[in-house]
Amino acid sequence: MLPKIKTESFLNGAGLKIRLNAPKGNVLDSIMLESLAAALQKAGQNPHIKCIVFQGTGDHFSFGASVEEHTKANAPRMLRQFHGLFYQLMDLAIPAVALISGQCLGGGFELALACDFLFADKTAVCGQPEIRLGVFAPPASLLLPYRIGQQKADQLLLSGDSIQADKLKALDLAGKIYPDRPTMEAEVTAWLEKTLIPKSSSSLKCAVRASRWQLNRILREGLPDLEELYIHDLMETGDANEGIQAFLERRKPKWRNS
Repeated sequence: MLPKIKTESFLNGAGLKIRLNAPKGNVLDSIMLESLAAALQKAGQNPHIKCIVFQGTGDHFSFGASVEEHTKANAPRMLRQFHGLFYQLMDLAIPAVALISGQCLGGGFELALACDFLFADKTAVCGQPEIRLGVFAPPASLLLPYRIGQQKADQLLLSGDSIQADKLKALDLAGKIYPDRPTMEAEVTAWLEKTLIPKSSSSLKCAVRASRWQLNRILREGLPDLEELYIHDLMETGDANEGIQAFLERRKPKWRNS
């Protein structure tokens, strides 16, 4: 079995690349989440790391979290494990970068949104399709309104529609759109080498905590509440369970509006 993530030191040890490594979809299942948590913990023990870069192996960043692990019985554990990544990133305060190619959906898009910098190539397609399964996206419900405003966030969260690379740039979600993956990788690496690597790692961490003070407070206060809403309200409805089951059975859901 392939390792669910691949890590690589670059920029003379000042950078860490973390590749989601379960193509084609790089689904964020419990094994991958466990591997990501371990990699982040190890990164926190290295005072020389000044940036963490997330990327997907293959054509896509990630199709999102495992739908099989969204069932009522598994949802509490899945949410705690997934949300743990966001708390880790906040605690680490190491500048994080997402490089997006192909589909970046659901939990994959939430991971990218949690990064300090997001770059994409022209193949990028991003979105939060959870509502189509009868559920919602807790981290994105906090991150998107903060980053693009409530109205635009509602359009994504309540429609489940995806957006192309040019829309990512128009919404100021992506710093730059590149013509292809190799160009993106080369130019972002050069940008990191020029912009972040000359800085003090300890000063960068303080600067990240300062610049993200408000956002981090929103996440720390909001995620537990939305986790409760998901587990104790949403998953007690018939439609949320029907939506997940219909997806797993590859059929259209039959909503009962309750």
